[in-house]
Amino acid sequence: MSELERSEASEVSQAQRAGGSAGVGGAETRDSTFTTVSRDDEDGEAAARGAVAPVLILLLECDRPLASSSRHSLAELDQVTLGRADTRRFERRPDGRLLAIGVPDVRMSQSHARLVRAGNRWSVEDTGSKNGVILKGARHERVTLEDGDIFELGHTFFLFRDGTSPGPVSLPLDADASALAPPAPGLLTFVPGLLRAFGELSQVARTRVPILIQGETGTGKELLARAVHGMAGRDGTFVAVNCGALPETLVESELFGYKKGAFSGAAQDRLGLVRSADRGTLFLDEIGDLSQPSQAALLRVLQEREVTPLGASAPVPVDIQIVAATHHDLHEMIGRDRFRRDLYARIAGFTIRLPGLRRRREDLGLLIAALLARSVPADSAGEVRLHVDALRALLVHDWPLNVRELEACLGIAAALAGHGLIRHEHLPESVRGGGPDEEPTSEPPPLPLSEEDARRRDEIIALLREHRGNISAVARASGKARVQIHRWLKRYRLDPESFRR
Repeated sequence: MSELERSEASEVSQAQRAGGSAGVGGAETRDSTFTTVSRDDEDGEAAARGAVAPVLILLLECDRPLASSSRHSLAELDQVTLGRADTRRFERRPDGRLLAIGVPDVRMSQSHARLVRAGNRWSVEDTGSKNGVILKGARHERVTLEDGDIFELGHTFFLFRDGTSPGPVSLPLDADASALAPPAPGLLTFVPGLLRAFGELSQVARTRVPILIQGETGTGKELLARAVHGMAGRDGTFVAVNCGALPETLVESELFGYKKGAFSGAAQDRLGLVRSADRGTLFLDEIGDLSQPSQAALLRVLQEREVTPLGASAPVPVDIQIVAATHHDLHEMIGRDRFRRDLYARIAGFTIRLPGLRRRREDLGLLIAALLARSVPADSAGEVRLHVDALRALLVHDWPLNVRELEACLGIAAALAGHGLIRHEHLPESVRGGGPDEEPTSEPPPLPLSEEDARRRDEIIALLREHRGNISAVARASGKARVQIHRWLKRYRLDPESFRR
């Protein structure tokens, strides 16, 4: 192992040990796009939540979407009361057994509903309200909550998490988004395990340890890379390189620069992208798309921390922080000899994963509020509202294109609404799905179904009948995620309510 390798290994080890000390404070963050990061595998969605106690998240108020979200631990509680108040407020009884949550929603009753614990299960029950408790499109007097259930009180939406996974909780018992300071601008989450990852990242960012960001397209990898640059406090600039767009014949001149006269057309010296990032951050976006010869050329730069411009006789040292990103499975690419193992070792000093938005339901309110704030002029912020049907559609959509899709959706909707009330029809068709004007039914879809689709539809109908339309029960019985069941219900135009009657 070289001296550089020993140094980097020592840095990442020290940073990871220190990472847990980073916490959240009390500054307001209203104008950032929030991204959540998970170092766990995507299959470890539950583990990433990182809290033993169940939690209740006030996702969003339709009439005040820019007020964002709040998160409340249900640890040690027996009951939570929910009702209308002049301002949003949270109050715990001195013995810690009762939490009162007040929301300035005129459609909520002063005493609207309550959550009640019975053993390890929680139920929500109506306490004589005018508009009731709405869960899965139906009004309930009392219903037992399943993990991931979203229920409505008036025009305010709440998310319940059962908290079955272990891990430390680094948030206050009652955490309002306006009172939290993320580790860096643009990074805020209500997922405790992700806060721990942010803390580790803030420590690593101050070292020369290379960072690899993995995640699907649209999850915000460049946003995170820019946050790393900000946390590092380096004097140089942030330079982003789209590896997939580099022509193979121009890789060396684009990355390493050239001297005047090095080739025909080289009329003046050019620094190149690597030297432009000296004393700053070099972001290698979609590094998995880099050709094999280009991988070899880049490897030497990362090994020696120096570049030799075309036409130069001596190498030039560079001081850069390397942040790479990809949506590819680099291990799989290495197994097929499409990515160099030694290059992977050079870029993967500290690896983090950005989960898809469908795995971050806790943060939907944070994201919607932040992105809406960016989409409307400051003098119109107080006028922005969400129609209840529009918010329902936003919360049930599985966001296959992730945060990028959500940002585009809200930008379009805000423009069409004239920065006022965002209605269901202002949303893109892909997000509207089976909305109010396209009510799903239990009748077969009009288009012919494939044999596989017909078989799957019959299986889902049988499970809906068996479990009386309970989506969570159907998901458990089929071994699928609730999001997938909702997707199939929309595709096959099945209405779970018709199976509850």
